[in-house]
Amino acid sequence: QVQLVESGGGLVQPGGSLRLSCAASGFTLDRYAIGWSRQAPAKEREGVSCISHWYGYTHDADSVKVRFTIYRDNAKNTVYLQMNHPKPEDTAVYYCASRRVGTSSVHMERMCAGQYQMDYWDHGTQVTVSS
Repeated sequence: QVQLVESGGGLVQPGGSLRLSCAASGFTLDRYAIGWSRQAPAKEREGVSCISHWYGYTHDADSVKVRFTIYRDNAKNTVYLQMNHPKPEDTAVYYCASRRVGTSSVHMERMCAGQYQMDYWDHGTQVTVSS
């Protein structure tokens, strides 16, 4: 079965850290760019971070720049989102999704802006930032 499986969500204190994982099942991720997005209650889905399948081109939303880092381990068929110094406004359901797309920072910016139809999605995981 082809799917993305996300893990690592939960409750984290402001200023703490949390790492989300997005693992591919039934296919290999090394040909796919990966995008993390999130949706908070009563808000539209927002692209958070995106990474290309080769060369590690990334794009981060201004709201998470410096604090969040997206990276991938193709040997483990997994992409990660390291969330450092989270804020209460980062509370949302986080999703990862994949797509075969060109390798460049421009492509990643477009992916995070929601300009591509993604191939696979996971079911999302709740992240709550609260003391």
